[in-house]
Amino acid sequence: MDATALGSLLVGVGVGAVAGGVVAYLGKRGENALTGYSSLPNDLQEERDRLDGKVTELNAKLAELSALRAADQAEIARLRALAIQLGGQP
Repeated sequence: MDATALGSLLVGVGVGAVAGGVVAYLGKRGENALTGYSSLPNDLQEERDRLDGKVTELNAKLAELSALRAADQAEIARLRALAIQLGGQP
């Protein structure tokens, strides 16, 4: 192998290494971008689950308050009837 062939082989290897490095760098950037995109749905699902829990909690509280209101309305009706029975005006 003469010096020209050896030089061109070394240059070819050097260019190949640089090209390989560029490809690896760009591939890593793409991988990071895809990781960012795939973590977004995960974050949204976690937020949705957290908000679903809050909605469930608020619905339970609303049901409790509604039951208390119904009990209060029944007590008001009972007291009005008692006032009328005792000769008063409701």
